[in-house]
Amino acid sequence: MILVVALNPAVDVTHHVPGVDWAGVNRPAVIRARAGGKGLNVVRTLRAIGAEAQVVGLAGGSTGEEVRSALGDLGVPAAFTRISGDTRRTFAVVDTASGETALFNEPGPRVGQDEYADFCAMYEKALAGCRAVVLSGSLPPGLSSGTYAELAVMAGSAGVPAVLDTHGEALVRGAAAGPAIVKPNLAELEAVAGRSLSTARGADKVAVARAAHELRAAGPQAVVVTLGAGGLCAVTEDGAWHAVPSAEVRGNPTGAGDAVAAGLVHGLVLGRPWEERLRHAVALGTASVTAPVAGEFRNADYAEALAGVRVNRSEAG
Repeated sequence: MILVVALNPAVDVTHHVPGVDWAGVNRPAVIRARAGGKGLNVVRTLRAIGAEAQVVGLAGGSTGEEVRSALGDLGVPAAFTRISGDTRRTFAVVDTASGETALFNEPGPRVGQDEYADFCAMYEKALAGCRAVVLSGSLPPGLSSGTYAELAVMAGSAGVPAVLDTHGEALVRGAAAGPAIVKPNLAELEAVAGRSLSTARGADKVAVARAAHELRAAGPQAVVVTLGAGGLCAVTEDGAWHAVPSAEVRGNPTGAGDAVAAGLVHGLVLGRPWEERLRHAVALGTASVTAPVAGEFRNADYAEALAGVRVNRSEAG
């Protein structure tokens, strides 16, 4: 069983508009609303590839009830500590003419220390029997930037490897707690490194690998950087790799990084070698872009993407 932590879940609302007018009135052609946030996107992907997963997190108000109900309908084992604030909503506007997507993410409700303490007690029990834990997403107001570090240490004490996917100071402090994998995107790694890692043509692979080595030196066993259409850069105890899809795809990138996280943790619990972990992670991320909403993909797209992924070992490793 893979445990997924969702401290800041959401109800994700997606509007599909054929040509967005940012200064005028827009009438979406398609509207979708579903329980989401990074952790829940990870769970959906894990279940779609046949992995057993359960969710623990924080939820409150009518939006929180929507999240609980949706997971129940999907048959996903879930336990949420009730909080007094309302669980957030997020919005994605997909311009179907240009292929571009704009995201609007609310910060989430403030969490009290008593509420967090109740969650930690539940989390500690849930770790028993789990093979890995995913710590994913933003932290709601009221929780310190050291929250994921604390949860990673608790997982380590229980002998459960952790995969961390967050940003900012929470990423820095969480990485120092020694998780099995940290998964920043390019912008998140640039923020940690304090410098640009890009050129006019996109990510500078050498600079990205160097910054990933620096982050790995702070504590995690491996660093995997998502580069969008540029694939993944991985620096691990076994070496360094660059994995790329065969072609760039257009669509909704929301949740692509979560699909990558799902592929990485699944490869971890299966004991796949790094090349195969990265191959499947890139394929899942690529397939998810072509799906209309986050946390979904078509098996045919996954299989096609998997066949085309190239994984090259880096001399920087």
